[in-house]
Amino acid sequence: MGGVAALARELGHEVAGCDANIYPPMSDQLQALGIRLDSAYRAEHLDACKPDLVIVGNALSRGNRIVERMLDARIAYVSGPQWIGENVLASRHVFAVAGTHGKTTTTAMLAWILEACGRNPGFLVGGVPENFGVSARLGAGTDFVIEADEYDTAFFDKRSKFVHYRPTVAILNNLEYDHADIFPDVAAIQRQVHHLLRTVPGNGRLIVNAEDPRLAEVLAMGAWTPVTKFGMDTGEWRAHLIEADGSHFAVLRDGKELGEVRWILLGRHNVMNALAALAAADAGGADVSRAIAALADFRSAKRRLEFVGEGAGIKVYDDFAHHPTAIATTLAGLRARVCKARILVGMEPRSNSMRLGAHADELAPSLRDADAVVFLKRPELSWDAARVIDALGGRGRSAPTVDALIAALTEQARASDHVVFMSNGGFEDAPRRFLRSLR
Repeated sequence: MGGVAALARELGHEVAGCDANIYPPMSDQLQALGIRLDSAYRAEHLDACKPDLVIVGNALSRGNRIVERMLDARIAYVSGPQWIGENVLASRHVFAVAGTHGKTTTTAMLAWILEACGRNPGFLVGGVPENFGVSARLGAGTDFVIEADEYDTAFFDKRSKFVHYRPTVAILNNLEYDHADIFPDVAAIQRQVHHLLRTVPGNGRLIVNAEDPRLAEVLAMGAWTPVTKFGMDTGEWRAHLIEADGSHFAVLRDGKELGEVRWILLGRHNVMNALAALAAADAGGADVSRAIAALADFRSAKRRLEFVGEGAGIKVYDDFAHHPTAIATTLAGLRARVCKARILVGMEPRSNSMRLGAHADELAPSLRDADAVVFLKRPELSWDAARVIDALGGRGRSAPTVDALIAALTEQARASDHVVFMSNGGFEDAPRRFLRSLR
């Protein structure tokens, strides 16, 4: 929604907004844009702004005071995805990046590739890509790259957001069960992804992870668009790891090596993200050699294993973790980089699925590359975190507050350790507070 606000401002609208929990980096971006913020959902906010139109985020439901005031006052309203589709995307060549995880990184990567190829794309990313410093812009070219989320659109539109985007090129990065608050099972997510496939024209392109059996099932439901597949050892686009940590790899298309990538990112999952972005850029007519070369200068979005700093010889990272697979692949990439050095994790189960316990059985296995884990068990957590701690076999402990979690990590950490804070929320600024405690 912060990116939507930025686009509306760039289009010349006067923009104000409110949210219940505003934290960096988005709060910093909105402040820099001069967008007025209210840090609560107050009905009086609408009286003060007197808006011509309210763009409603999907965090709001009936019963919320500002929603009720909006409806009672008959103020015009629309969802964020519908507004983007009608006001930004309708005349653009749209690249949509879908998947359970990796969307933000791949969207930022594809936008950067197109930028390096001289295409000057617009984009909307669910984070702040470090190459651009903003989460959204209109761009001057015909291309627009958008993160295509499967979460529902708004309280009045329960379809997935991405059905509003009408892409020419769609990336299907992966498909796993998530969003337990709105999807009863993985089949429900597959149906929504198939709705996305129905909107991609026959002269467009689907870029599909060849290693994902659930995506194969979606394609079997019907596809009317040419498909290009990618994978480490299968598909038209493949990669060969030259360094085990994924920092150096070769790119192949139809068995022919196209070039090598040396970059600062880590992990097999990021190599897969790169293949998806390269295949999409190629489908959009970008020069492949320039696209591959661009990855050397790619800097991911903030909070994607973001290096925060070092104190007392201890390196500290901030990672936007929301799914066990993403946790596992991120830590595996870091393990390949640091070899036998210790990895400590501060974990907050923050997403709706995490808080509901939908991923409880997968959490401990996803942390296999961590030498020690401090698990934030807030009193309001609805499920027993002890089973995760027990499954870690002596490597885990819980803490009732962020202060206690920081204290526990400070007590355990020693020089040459790598400490990763994993949460898809603000985490009460835990990584930087921990770093200050070290210093």
